[in-house]
Amino acid sequence: MSPLWHLTLARFREFYREPAALFWVYGFPLILAFSLGLAFSEKAVPASNVDVMIDPLNSDATESLRAKLANDPGVKVAVHDEATCRKRLRTAKTDVIVVPRAESEGGHEYLFDATRSESVLARNAADRALLRAAHPPTVPPVETPQTEPGGRYIDFLIPGLLGMNLLGGGLFGVGFAVGDMRVRKLLKRFQATPMRRTDFMLSLMLSRLVFTLIDIALLLGFAYLVFGVRVRGNPVVFAVLVVTGGACFAGIGLLLGSRARTMETIAGLVNAVMLPMYVLSGVFFSASRFPDGMQWFVQALPLTALNDGLRAVMNDGANWEALGRPLLVLSLWGTICFALALRFFRWR
Repeated sequence: MSPLWHLTLARFREFYREPAALFWVYGFPLILAFSLGLAFSEKAVPASNVDVMIDPLNSDATESLRAKLANDPGVKVAVHDEATCRKRLRTAKTDVIVVPRAESEGGHEYLFDATRSESVLARNAADRALLRAAHPPTVPPVETPQTEPGGRYIDFLIPGLLGMNLLGGGLFGVGFAVGDMRVRKLLKRFQATPMRRTDFMLSLMLSRLVFTLIDIALLLGFAYLVFGVRVRGNPVVFAVLVVTGGACFAGIGLLLGSRARTMETIAGLVNAVMLPMYVLSGVFFSASRFPDGMQWFVQALPLTALNDGLRAVMNDGANWEALGRPLLVLSLWGTICFALALRFFRWR
């Protein structure tokens, strides 16, 4: 029997005999997807809080503004004196203040916090309500709320979680495993067996890839049944992208574990590589939020390329044309890291 087959089979047995490993690989991603999916599920936009400031010299103008705003279901209106209105705006208990003014001055004035998105939206909602209540009345535009397939936050999140799991599986499942075997003196025993170094490394990568594919299938099935998330593109394209990403991250994991002699060292290396990519590569929010000066670095990261490719295939229904850059970036990272791991790997 091939040494590669026996080594891979040993990794399978070592994995399924560890209940904690089964939970963190297969259970934790489902819990994370469910929790974030509920937290960012689609909800009706709450009404904006609008305060009308009392004009002691013209109570009719105050009441007119209040009545016009109250007719709009997107506005929750209240009337207070100037001191109360300003305090409520300062403490974020209201979003915008409408101050009555003379007709020559526009009829009203808005006081709002331009640094708060809720305040800006409330100003727009109040302005819309007053325009619709203008005399002579204008015909309001037709509004048709829509939710496009792939446009929800959960549709954005699931591909990021898939990429995150592939990265974590490669770094922890391969790099951490190599470091653990070196600490437990197992690599010295493997060195005495009739096998090549390539067989040993490929067995780690193949076993991790199998576990990762099962994890991906579970997460996709869960996301489809609970949130209706599905792969809208070519399944073959999706599978190629997942396998390439898994192999790339396994190669990075091998490189990290090729020389580490203590568990503290390998844990530090894994976290030093993994955590920045979790933040920069668009797992939970778009990587385009970072400044333009950082984009060259962000776009060169393998997890960014994988997440972009997964979202293109899953949400946009993209085909092979979307895989050019992601496959190139992942292949370069994986090939270079695996070659360096072969070069620098030490049994002792």
